Amino acid sequence: MPTALVIGASRGIGREFAQQLLSDGWKTWATVRDDDSLAELLQAGFQAIKLDVSSVDSVAALAWPLEGVKIDLAVYVAGVFGPKEGAAVAPGTADFDRVMHTNVLGAMHIIPTIAPKVEAATGKFVFISSGMGSIAEAESSYGWVYRVSKAALNMAVKTAAFDYPKATFVIMCPGWVKTDMGGPNATITPEQSVEGMRRVIESLAPADSGTYRNWNGKHLSW
Repeated sequence: MPTALVIGASRGIGREFAQQLLSDGWKTWATVRDDDSLAELLQAGFQAIKLDVSSVDSVAALAWPLEGVKIDLAVYVAGVFGPKEGAAVAPGTADFDRVMHTNVLGAMHIIPTIAPKVEAATGKFVFISSGMGSIAEAESSYGWVYRVSKAALNMAVKTAAFDYPKATFVIMCPGWVKTDMGGPNATITPEQSVEGMRRVIESLAPADSGTYRNWNGKHLSW
C-alpha cells in the first residue's frame, strides 16, 4: 500500500487530494489546523495530524507521528491569498507576514522534515503554487503579495530539489479552481484539478524534478 501525506487537507484542493488518494487505496496522512477538521478526517479513515505550517514548533512536532514512515507522495497545499490589492497599495506588515509565513516559510520548514522520508521511498514531493507566481506571464499586479509569495515558493522548491536527488520535486499550478480561494466563477472543479494533477504526477520521472507544471501537464514559464 503506497503512503501519501497531504499538508493542508481541511478543504478545497487539499481535501480533494486526500479523498482521492484514500479512495484509491493509499494510506493517507492528512494535516489540518483545527480540531473540528481533525475529528472529521479521523472519522473518515485518514491518519490525521493537527499542524500549523506557520508555527516552527508545530512543524517540528510533525516528525514524531511520522517517525519511520516512508512517503511515496507528499503534497504541500497549505496556502492563503491575503490582500487582493495591487501595487497601488502598500501591504500591511501583518498581511505580508501571514501570506509569506504560510506560503513560503511553512514549505521551507516542512522540506527538511519531510523530504528525507520522500527520498526513502524514491517518491514525489508536490507543491501547489499558482500561475500567478510566474514572472514571465504576469499581466497585472492584482494580489501582488500572493504573487510574490508564489514566486518565492517556486524558487524555494526549485533549489531544494538539488539537495534531495532521490526524490522528484514538482511545482504545480492547479488551475483556476472553484474553491473558497478561487471563487464561484472559476473554470474547473476541485475534482477535475486533482484528477489532472494526479495524471501529471504519475507520469513524472526523476529527470522532471524541479519543474513547474500546470494541472494539465503544460510547462509554465518562471
